[in-house]
Amino acid sequence: MASCPPYAFLVSHRVETMAKGLALSSSLRARFRHGYALMAIALLVAAVPSVVAADGSGSSAAASCDLFQGRWVADASYPMYDASSCPFVPDVFDCRRNGRPDSTYLKLRWSPAACRLPRFDGLDFLQRWRGKTVMFVGDSLSMNQWASLACMLHAAAPDPARVSFSKGDPVSTVRFEDYDLSVVLYFSRFLVDVAEEDAGRVLKLDSMQAGSSWLGAHLLVFNTWHWWTYRGASQVWDYMQEGNRTYRDMDRLAAFSKGLSTWARWVDANVDTTLTRVVYQGVSPSHYMSKEQESDGAAPASGGCFQQTRPLQVATDGDVEAAFPEQVVVRGMIASMSTPVALLDVTALSQLRIDAHPSVYGGPGRDGMDCTHWCIAGLPDAWNHILYAMLLDQR
Repeated sequence: MASCPPYAFLVSHRVETMAKGLALSSSLRARFRHGYALMAIALLVAAVPSVVAADGSGSSAAASCDLFQGRWVADASYPMYDASSCPFVPDVFDCRRNGRPDSTYLKLRWSPAACRLPRFDGLDFLQRWRGKTVMFVGDSLSMNQWASLACMLHAAAPDPARVSFSKGDPVSTVRFEDYDLSVVLYFSRFLVDVAEEDAGRVLKLDSMQAGSSWLGAHLLVFNTWHWWTYRGASQVWDYMQEGNRTYRDMDRLAAFSKGLSTWARWVDANVDTTLTRVVYQGVSPSHYMSKEQESDGAAPASGGCFQQTRPLQVATDGDVEAAFPEQVVVRGMIASMSTPVALLDVTALSQLRIDAHPSVYGGPGRDGMDCTHWCIAGLPDAWNHILYAMLLDQR
């Protein structure tokens, strides 16, 4: 693997052999073609020198702090903004407006075990990213994070009237006029293309025509995973295609790895690292009773995240081997790339938050239960808080 330039925001890579834990099938191993051995996975630890060590010393402990292992602590000052005052929150994420009666889920702050995150400073973010474009590219989990960051910055803007919003498909933009800063969502379920052809809807595993629309952004935050698993009525393609071969279906993890490899090649070939920083959002967990419930898209109003008002537990257990197979794919792909990519590794800290989903409070016209997305305000604010800390030292 090529050595990475020393960008201050970049997570440090620790590559360890996969001696235990998740074992991928030999057929899947053979499908990884982006120039790396699957014997290693990248365990990415955010190195943020400005983060203060847990003992307050600001010592070297902070420089090697894993921002994604820690605990949820009560904080009466939370949430960081009032969602009812934020005009960018999609209806399906606005749980309080949709009738959710409890509020404890809003009062929890993420605290890493070995260091202390700096308080999120929205005005500082606006000033640092003046004249730039921050773009989230991905599915509705990207929309979750995009809307959260837009609200966090809107709450900090000295003149909210000088903030504009344009909604479209696939592009929606919140623009902070006084700072010439655009916070953009480019909606893409798979990152790779889905094309309408005579045979039907074709998921093209090796094609990424939309990529030209992402060039020029100063921060790119990518995400894809959930739509790769959907079946039945929720599946938005009829065939998969790679090169000249067309498939009715294939192992979904294998398909995901092929699509992500296309993304990795595109990043390596097209992103100018003197202009653009790249982040991968990581895998956001769901809390359904079964995979079938998730694929149905309208789980019954019972079980799963229904009526959950407390986290499963308050702290991560530090077991870095306990990764989902899709996490292994993401980590391995990032480790293979010549372009430095920071992993916003939100899985473990989000897995604790069964209480933070919309559940049955997804708004009018939404049937069943949503245990995939997250209420806003809520958990995605912590993702952006960590992202802010990761980016602080790029100066």
